[in-house]
Amino acid sequence: MTSETGVSAVYGPVLSWRFGQSLGIDVIGAVSTCSYNCVYCQLGTIEQITCDRDQFVSVAQVQTELAQRFWPEVDVVTFSGSGEPTLASNLSDMVQAVRAAIHRPVVVLTNGTLLGDRAVQRDLEAVDIVSIKLDAVSSDRWHRVNRSTPGLHLEDVLAGMLTFRERYSGRIAVQTMVMEPWSKAEEQRYITLVNALQPHEIQLNTPTRARPFRHQLEARGNHDERPNNWRQPRYVTPATLVAMGDRLQQRLEIPIRHRYETQPSSFAAMGVG
Repeated sequence: MTSETGVSAVYGPVLSWRFGQSLGIDVIGAVSTCSYNCVYCQLGTIEQITCDRDQFVSVAQVQTELAQRFWPEVDVVTFSGSGEPTLASNLSDMVQAVRAAIHRPVVVLTNGTLLGDRAVQRDLEAVDIVSIKLDAVSSDRWHRVNRSTPGLHLEDVLAGMLTFRERYSGRIAVQTMVMEPWSKAEEQRYITLVNALQPHEIQLNTPTRARPFRHQLEARGNHDERPNNWRQPRYVTPATLVAMGDRLQQRLEIPIRHRYETQPSSFAAMGVG
């Protein structure tokens, strides 16, 4: 089903190595909008880079699309899609609408840039799992990989994550995209930050999927093709990612998963695969 903008807000289910069969809710819509323009983003170049919250998709549209069919195969409902979901000023109403329509755990994938905002914190109170991006702990890597909107500073983003952690009672995952080996100093600071955040799980990944140069809506879901006009981001080998996970696990009591692992998630008790 398509909306008044010609774009469906409900998509999938998408097979996620982190959460199983995930029904996507896109609260951003036709124009990709985010506070980051990550070099590996599967959506391609972000069309609107901002930290300003707004309403992009109506709650009525999501309700209508969810009512079109029954969703028995879904493990979770995930707010992600065409950008940063916490930019949606009606996110709380969206979550309530999804809960009323489908009885599955609700996940929000966020880059964490708005987590210091009290309104965003309130919007996320009813979410079961918040998965927070933490791709860099040094300003240099952060600027190179995440390419934030002007005016954002890494230290402020990290401080907002810690403030959110103090107020949020749900489950937290930290998702980290590794594009090249980290230094010992970076791994040490990562350990310090993760210990302060105390997530329920760390999820290590590397961008093995090609990305389009321009925004492609179909990239919201699973795709294995590599069209000629798509580019392969830099990524690390399975051995490098596994070794990094092993080093971190030796220093942390928090469960660490990576895309090459077959062990069940620590969220399995919630029915999230």
